Amino acid sequence: MFKRLINIDKSQNESFFLWGPRQSGKSTLLRSEYPDARWIDLLNSEQFIKYQTGPHRLREEVAAASQQQMIIIDEVQKVPRLLDEVHWLIENRGMSFGLCGSSARKLRRGHANLLGGRATRYELFGLCKMELKDAFNLERLLNFGYLPSHYTSSIAEKKIRSYVTDYLKEEIAAEGLVRNLPQFSEFLRSAAIGDTEVTSYATIARDVGISAETVKNYYQILEDTLIGRMLPAFARREKRRVSKSPKFYLFDVGIVNNLAKRGKLSLGSELFGKAYENWFYHELQCHRAYCDLYYDVAYWQISAQTEVDFILGDMEVAIEVKGTERVRSDHLKGLRAILEDHPNIRQRILVCCETISRKTEDGILIIGHDEFLERLWSGEIIS
Repeated sequence: MFKRLINIDKSQNESFFLWGPRQSGKSTLLRSEYPDARWIDLLNSEQFIKYQTGPHRLREEVAAASQQQMIIIDEVQKVPRLLDEVHWLIENRGMSFGLCGSSARKLRRGHANLLGGRATRYELFGLCKMELKDAFNLERLLNFGYLPSHYTSSIAEKKIRSYVTDYLKEEIAAEGLVRNLPQFSEFLRSAAIGDTEVTSYATIARDVGISAETVKNYYQILEDTLIGRMLPAFARREKRRVSKSPKFYLFDVGIVNNLAKRGKLSLGSELFGKAYENWFYHELQCHRAYCDLYYDVAYWQISAQTEVDFILGDMEVAIEVKGTERVRSDHLKGLRAILEDHPNIRQRILVCCETISRKTEDGILIIGHDEFLERLWSGEIIS
């Protein structure tokens, strides 16, 4: 078991929401952190039916308990009405709850009670390098992804295939999020092929045979179910025209590989480079959430050949990511171009697979991912 870096504040015994994709390790984490808590698992059909048909049962069970204890409700989105009972118990009985799930879409769309700020929000991602420590293997990570049960499995490819099937069957079909599952499945494959690229609703709509508005709605479903997220374009105080469309990143590169039918990825290939960029964005998401920093992350682009993958903060740090052991001058094109529009940028960094750091004459730091992540987590890059 890996030591997760997420820091759930237990000092005040407060209630919280813990969101994260399926199999990211939410239940394992909470069972470890709260071994004495009472556990309600809404994936269990018996418990689901009991609380779905009578949410008031929770209040009655608490009243009958001999002692007050923390209550963990797993997959809370499956019974939204249960949150009214949770709210009442927090307010009137001083109870503490850990509420975890893989999607807040059903809660928000159904106008469920999200407790009005009475529960802190946390998010758990797949494994990051600082959690893996000596078990970190970049090639394995980029082929099989970040979910603990996939990364450590000897049958990772089979588990990934099952994950995609279960997601479509249980998260999408069972929750009634779309009417046409085959159509959504084809969209999901197109979204995976376009992972890390600028999103074009019109292009995907044409490829899948649906409207651009439907494509936009499908992307929103992926965000709501924590399967991916949009990376906005940085477009403030520009001297020239820049891209304003967002990019999209699926939450796990193993899932991307399966959907896009990539096959085995090897260092130096174009697809390895795309997977490397997805992984780097995942590392940034882990850092900003687990360190409670939540700095802005965006990308900057003036053409398909001239872009910077990630802008941190308000143009504090510009980062280009290249999955190569040999950085060439043309790899620095975007980092050089951005200085013309933003001369006050604090750091320009190219992260790659080289092992020895160096700095160009015009101030661009070329650094391997191992050292970069050490500096990032120590607060040297952004704080």
